[in-house]
Amino acid sequence: MMKKWIAGLLAAAFAFGLAGCDGGFGTSAKPVIYLYPEEQTEVSVKLDYDGELTVTYPAYEDGWNVTAYPDGTLFDAEGNEYAYLFWEGVSDTEYDFSKGFCVAGEDAAEFLRETLAEIGLTPEEYNEFIVYWLPRMQENAYNLISFQTGRYTQSAELEITPEPDSVLRVFMAWKPLERPQEIEPQQFAPFLREGFTVVEWGGTEVS
Repeated sequence: MMKKWIAGLLAAAFAFGLAGCDGGFGTSAKPVIYLYPEEQTEVSVKLDYDGELTVTYPAYEDGWNVTAYPDGTLFDAEGNEYAYLFWEGVSDTEYDFSKGFCVAGEDAAEFLRETLAEIGLTPEEYNEFIVYWLPRMQENAYNLISFQTGRYTQSAELEITPEPDSVLRVFMAWKPLERPQEIEPQQFAPFLREGFTVVEWGGTEVS
């Protein structure tokens, strides 16, 4: 119950800024990190971010050090419970829209549900993603969407101890459009969860 309450509170409460246009200065909004070890494990997570951290929860300090359980539940040294690790930061990362998707606002929920499942998120993970982003997307005529795994992971490197067996990092850059735009669709490789699995999702709105 506490885990779901914290997840819902974060999804509703964390505000974010607009990201800059390609090459601009903006915000990487709401990346969250889930940890799924095979057994109760003490885990250290360090983030090397090419930008400035503006919000972290729990407090980042010199990294996150938590006790992680197979269902994803996390506890800090004081016994506080979390559903995931959260951070937000400002950077000038350039995003690539040479491939992606143009999606009508009214179709955003269905698109995100189907695409995030294809990428490898579980229903709990992609529903939290959708709850956070859908309010900003569904009223737009269209949304140009591109998943930025390569560029994102270069600007936000993770060091996790012990080393995970499987890592999935999903980062969506998107911008509202008044008219549809042709774009080459992205393709996604299957993701297989094996052993200690780390999953991250986040996104940024590009103005």
